[in-house]
Amino acid sequence: MSKNIILTNQEIEHKIKRIAYQIYETFVDEEEVVIAGIASNGSIFAEKIALALSTISTLKISLCEVIVDKQNPHLPIQTSLTVTQYENKGLVLVDDVLNSGTTLIYAVRHFLNVPLKKFKTAVLVDRNHKKYPVKADFKGISLSTSLLEHVQVIFDENGNDYAFLS
Repeated sequence: MSKNIILTNQEIEHKIKRIAYQIYETFVDEEEVVIAGIASNGSIFAEKIALALSTISTLKISLCEVIVDKQNPHLPIQTSLTVTQYENKGLVLVDDVLNSGTTLIYAVRHFLNVPLKKFKTAVLVDRNHKKYPVKADFKGISLSTSLLEHVQVIFDENGNDYAFLS
């Protein structure tokens, strides 16, 4: 299988900054926003967004890791913050790739049981192959692919991030 690079490190950095500005515009009236990333790549992407957001805004930013069993998404979801730490606040649920929507919709369902001021979703790559009615409010790139193709995002420790289609 060949790797077709769809996002370079520089393009990912640009998309992170753009998403951070969009989040700031959406939550400008809030004092605090929770950036909740779906483990594992979604959490890394959430950290990068939170860092970019902290450089452009005065919002208090809390990071939350959301643990979803991707093979059994109906199982209870765990978060690194307690419910009281994110209730009545603005929250952005973050993942790297929105594929079928299964992981994102089950994570959304978890947060729907909590009173939130605002609730948005963000993804780096939206594949447009959804089984569920879920959408990304903030997205880096929309990509129409075949069901046989696979999108993978690599967040490298050395900062050489990229996304590819195989």
